[in-house]
Amino acid sequence: MKFTVSKKFNTTVERTPRVIEVAEAFGLGLDDREFILYDELEIDLEPTDIVYITGQSGSGKSVLLRQLVSGLQEDHDLKIVNIEEVELPEVPLVDQVGTSTKEALELLSRVGLNDAYLFIRKPSELSDGQRYRLRLAHVMNQDADVWVADEFGAVLDRVTAKVVAYSMQKYARRMLKMLLVATTHTDLGEELAANVTIEKYFREKVDVIKAD
Repeated sequence: MKFTVSKKFNTTVERTPRVIEVAEAFGLGLDDREFILYDELEIDLEPTDIVYITGQSGSGKSVLLRQLVSGLQEDHDLKIVNIEEVELPEVPLVDQVGTSTKEALELLSRVGLNDAYLFIRKPSELSDGQRYRLRLAHVMNQDADVWVADEFGAVLDRVTAKVVAYSMQKYARRMLKMLLVATTHTDLGEELAANVTIEKYFREKVDVIKAD
């Protein structure tokens, strides 16, 4: 599946009295400008790829993620599940995923929710990080072709984020799913073992690295 991504914005500065003062003091130009995020960026993906998009905050990672998701849905008719769209019912965790108790415990354990006490808790009784991991369990529980997680692991400590990343990519490969994640963190390369790593910098600079 081949994608060509182009994205640009026209930026306009409102010329208030204070803005003009700052511009004059620091020698800033106030001309309208075209801001290019992606300039004919070519990306080739396979249906079971693990895709790791990383880069500084504000560099355009989420924009690229949305462009890829849109192309996968509209051009390739793939079913997508996005962690941002997962809602958590206020019922015990063990009743939220899986078709049996055994399957529920397996899925919860894959995202690090493997304490017996947690199995009988409800989402309102969990920390932000635990609720995030529960959403990941919901993502893996759904019958979709592509799993999507923006700001992947942002609310988790780094050790937990690495454990969850490793577990999730292993399960995605086992289930023949595509996994798309975007994050500012650059320390998940080994755990994700991505087929495609996209490193986004400011302006239109971007590196696409395919695993051998």
